[in-house]
Amino acid sequence: MSVTSRYREAWEAFWREAPAEPGAVFWDAEPVLTAGPHLALFEPYLADPALPLVDLGCGNGTQTRYLADRFPRVLGVDLSAAALDHARRADPAGQAAYRQLDAAEKDEVQALHAELGDTNVYVRGVLHQCDPDDRQTLIDGIATLVGDRGRVCLVELSGAAKPVLMGLAGGPEGPPPKLAPVFRHGLAPAEVADEAVPEYLRSAGLAVLASGRAPLKTTEYRPDGTRIELPSTWLVAGRMA
Repeated sequence: MSVTSRYREAWEAFWREAPAEPGAVFWDAEPVLTAGPHLALFEPYLADPALPLVDLGCGNGTQTRYLADRFPRVLGVDLSAAALDHARRADPAGQAAYRQLDAAEKDEVQALHAELGDTNVYVRGVLHQCDPDDRQTLIDGIATLVGDRGRVCLVELSGAAKPVLMGLAGGPEGPPPKLAPVFRHGLAPAEVADEAVPEYLRSAGLAVLASGRAPLKTTEYRPDGTRIELPSTWLVAGRMA
């Protein structure tokens, strides 16, 4: 099973349109505000930090490059070829490697695991954007990449983020400029119930080792100058013994 063509085409269109400059995409906040805090939550639960790290749904690679300074081998993977074009152009020194991957396609994920072996996986804001029929398959793919020794750090918008986003979209001026393309391309956010996320992991054979809540910072600001933050949950999981 692979993702629907509608979903793939929506992301290609989004990334083809996206500006190249840092911070131009709604969720592309500086790593010190995103991957950095997530890594502090993730690292205590890594059974083997020397494993390759896969940044799944890497987009334009902002967080991938940060992670590549902290792990011996980092691979950014994304469904969108246009996103990976952004990532490679922004990384002329080749800090990380990048590859197109449909994480809901079993054969593709198994082939990557056969190449890399067990991996640690970082996933930020991917599950809630998937079509409902693809969500368990995506998590199953992550479990394949994790194998026996890896860990996954999964960060997702919580249900409380949806009214925040809808409020922003429904303002008198319409959605903020960086949020507008998300809605225009049909990338509906915050559609996964909080309680469903650990169940997806458990169904894939992964045990939740730690979890909590933390705001997901964006690159957009309110009229009063405060940065827009979205409620999110984080979970660290690994193979059940």
